[in-house]
Amino acid sequence: MAVTSLIQRQQALQAWAAAQLAECGPGNLVGDIVAVSGDASFRRYFRGITATTSVVLVDAPPDRENSQPFIDVDRRLLAAGVRVPRVMAADLAQGFMALEDFGNELLWPALEQQRLAVEYTAALALYQQCFDELLLIQRADTERLPAYDDALLLREMRLFSEWFCAGLLQHPLTDSEQQLVEQAFALLSRSARQQTQVFVHRDYHSRNLMLLPAGGIGVIDFQDAVLGPVTYDLVSLLKDCYIEWPRAQVKAWAAAFAQQAQVRGILPAISSEQFLADFDLMGAQRHIKVLGIFSRLWLRDGKSGYLKDIPLTFRYLQQVVMEEPSLAEFAGWLEAVIWPLLLPAIERAKAVAAQGSRVQT
Repeated sequence: MAVTSLIQRQQALQAWAAAQLAECGPGNLVGDIVAVSGDASFRRYFRGITATTSVVLVDAPPDRENSQPFIDVDRRLLAAGVRVPRVMAADLAQGFMALEDFGNELLWPALEQQRLAVEYTAALALYQQCFDELLLIQRADTERLPAYDDALLLREMRLFSEWFCAGLLQHPLTDSEQQLVEQAFALLSRSARQQTQVFVHRDYHSRNLMLLPAGGIGVIDFQDAVLGPVTYDLVSLLKDCYIEWPRAQVKAWAAAFAQQAQVRGILPAISSEQFLADFDLMGAQRHIKVLGIFSRLWLRDGKSGYLKDIPLTFRYLQQVVMEEPSLAEFAGWLEAVIWPLLLPAIERAKAVAAQGSRVQT
C-alpha cells in the first residue's frame, strides 16, 4: 500500500474514531492517534486516548482483510468467559474497529526472562494462566465455525514447498521430493483429524497473549479460529516459534494440561503417551506451515523480522520427524538436503534486507 494511502487511512481512522468514541461512551479523543504495532497481516494498530481511557484502533483494509470473523469470534469467546478485548465500535465497509485496550505487555518478554534465569516454576505459573484461558477457549461455541479439515491442513503445509523450499532456499522440489513431502503431509493431516476436535484459536502463542494491567492473561489475534485438533493451540504455546524450552519440560507441561482437559471433560481418557504423540505430530504440521509463512512474509511482503525465527521452527520439526518411524525418510531428506541450505539462505536474505534498509535510510 502506498505511503500516501497509509497516511490517508490513518487520518480517516482518526476521524472515524473521534465520532464513534464520542457516541459510544469513552468520550472525545485527546490528541492524535499513535501507531502501536503491526502484525503478520495487513492490519495496523493505533492507540487513541480519551479523557477517561485508552482504546486500540484497528485499520484493516477491507480489500485485504475481512474483520467480520474477528467480531464473530470475539463474541463467542466473550460468551465463554475468555479475556478478549471488547469491540466498542466497528465499520466493516471502511475496515475500522475500536477495541478495549489491553496495554503493551506481551507475555513473551516475561517468559524469556524466566527462560534465561532457568526459572521453570515461575514460567509454569505464567503458563498455567494461559492453560486456564485455553481450557475456556476449547469449550467455546463451535457452531458454524470453519473446520480445520484435510483441505486446510494440506493447503497450509504446501506453503512449505512453495515459499520455504522453492522460495527462500531456492530449491524447487523434484517430482520424487514432492511425492515424499506429500506423503508426510498426508500422515500429519490424518493425525490431526483423528484427534478430539475443539474450538481452536489457531495462533495461541506468547506474542498473541498479554499480561493485563489488572492481572491475568488477555487473548488477541483470534480471527482465524476453527474447529480443529485439541493439541493445536497447546503446541503453539509450548513449542512457540519465539521461545524454546527443554524438550522434557515441554512434555511435562503438555501432560499436565492434558490432565486438566480430561478433568473438564474436554479430552477423553487417553494415555499420556498417546496425547504426547498427537501433540508432537500436530507440532510438525504447524511448524511445516510456519516455515512457509515466515518465508512468505519475507519474500512477498518484505518483512524480514521473522527470518531469525526460522532456525528454531526448523529444529522443532526435525525433533519430531527424527523420532517418528513413519517419517524416517522425510527426516533423512530434511537432514541431508534441506538443512545444509537453510542457514546460508537466511544469511542471504538478511543481507538483502540490510541493504534495503541502508538504501531507504
